[in-house]
Amino acid sequence: MARQSYDGVVAALPVTIPYERYSTHAAHWWLGRALGALVRRSGLPKDAVDGVCVSSFTLAPDTAVGLMQHLGMSPRWLDHIPTGGASGVIGLRRAARAVQAGDAGVVACISGDTNHVDSFRNTVSQFSRFAQDGVYPYGAGGPNASFALLTAHYMRTYGATREDFGKLCVAQRDNALRFPHALMKKPLTLQQYLEARVITDPIHLFDCVMPCAGAEGFLVMEETRARDLGLPYARILGTIERHNAWHEDPIQTRGGWTLDIDDLYAQAGAAPADIDFMQAYDDYPVINFMQIEDLGLCAKGEATDYVRRNTFTVDGTMPFNTSGGQLSVGQAGAAGGYLGMVEALRQLSDTAGKTQVADARIGLVSGFGMINYDRGLCTAAAILGSAK
Repeated sequence: MARQSYDGVVAALPVTIPYERYSTHAAHWWLGRALGALVRRSGLPKDAVDGVCVSSFTLAPDTAVGLMQHLGMSPRWLDHIPTGGASGVIGLRRAARAVQAGDAGVVACISGDTNHVDSFRNTVSQFSRFAQDGVYPYGAGGPNASFALLTAHYMRTYGATREDFGKLCVAQRDNALRFPHALMKKPLTLQQYLEARVITDPIHLFDCVMPCAGAEGFLVMEETRARDLGLPYARILGTIERHNAWHEDPIQTRGGWTLDIDDLYAQAGAAPADIDFMQAYDDYPVINFMQIEDLGLCAKGEATDYVRRNTFTVDGTMPFNTSGGQLSVGQAGAAGGYLGMVEALRQLSDTAGKTQVADARIGLVSGFGMINYDRGLCTAAAILGSAK
């Protein structure tokens, strides 16, 4: 079945609400700040935003509906995307189709979470039924053990070393030092990475994201409207999503991207060689390797060599997670699934400031979310283009 293109619909006005390590505010406050920034900076009246897409872990027990009441909104289109690290791309997809169908004229895609002193532990313990019944009661209280399992298997299977993972982490920190909202403000050397304390072997401290509070957002609307408003925007060239892919694999070594990669590049009229930068969901380095392979930048099992051949810095070869990614910016809950999308929109609208990649025209954004013991269940990706 032929897929309808996204011609005429764009993503505009990327915003970040500066992150904080801990916050006494609720998720409602962070999400409201993102929505408020979108309304103010767009120049639109509040009621002109007639669609809203929300992602948050700490919004519970409320849903997007309760948030709308809290913020005094009455949208005619509303969605709640509970897909964690894949939520940025999936929200973009849903919002773009809503605009195409005429169900909404302007959709605000927002994601955010708070981080109280104990909120991360509570999120982990209630993350899923499997977490509640099959993992947390037995002491495996979070994603570190799950990703240690995936990392160790990847290292044994494909020959990756900690130095290889460290190269990406160090490059992302270099990028983060240019990004004003990154919580990690100090340079990171490969030696510091290698000597950091063990968390869950083979994962060490700098392989792990730091939970924090924050929010991200962007608008989706028709291109003509974005131009009339004078807003920076990017074109949507192609998107994919897949859930619970390759469930028969004994352990995850590939994601759902592999099932739809040809479709993604065909939609975009592009090839991996055309990509000017990549923004990948990066809660742990091994997932970066998986996305680099599964999205066609190299063949399966060859990410190690690919990493050794590139620099991944803003001013180097294959700029990667140009804001620093979650590993250096911080993980503001579900907003981590928006971090790469928002940075990609900045890059393609030439508003990225010190992280700007020269002559960026085509960007790849990848999402990965909802880890359940030994695998992530949600995968998504988008190829975006500049307005020029």
